[in-house]
Amino acid sequence: MSKPTVAIIGASTNREKFGNKAVRAFLQQGYDVFPVHPTEQTIEGLKVFRSVTEIPFPLDKVSLYVPPTVGMKLADEIAKKGCKELWLNPGADSPELYEKAQSLGLNPIVACSIVGVGVNPHNL
Repeated sequence: MSKPTVAIIGASTNREKFGNKAVRAFLQQGYDVFPVHPTEQTIEGLKVFRSVTEIPFPLDKVSLYVPPTVGMKLADEIAKKGCKELWLNPGADSPELYEKAQSLGLNPIVACSIVGVGVNPHNL
């Protein structure tokens, strides 16, 4: 893959939700986007994966749109994918998750990944 890659955990079919806006923002910025959701089949025309372990490519970034308790359960799986950045979006962050992500070498970033990729979420 020549494009940067990102998994959006907590991706949504609802275009008003930030889990959907993130999918669109990263697509706009030229990323290969891998939505992760337990039950959806497609989001914004993309195949949905049940977990990051199902994604058959290395990940540059992972962006969380799930509660921190879910993020804590997924942190080890995310680390095994070798991602360079773990974005803890508003509502997905906690001190415990930040510390765990750091200990796993995930370079946690506590901020909105949509803004971080250079897109205003209110314009999506």
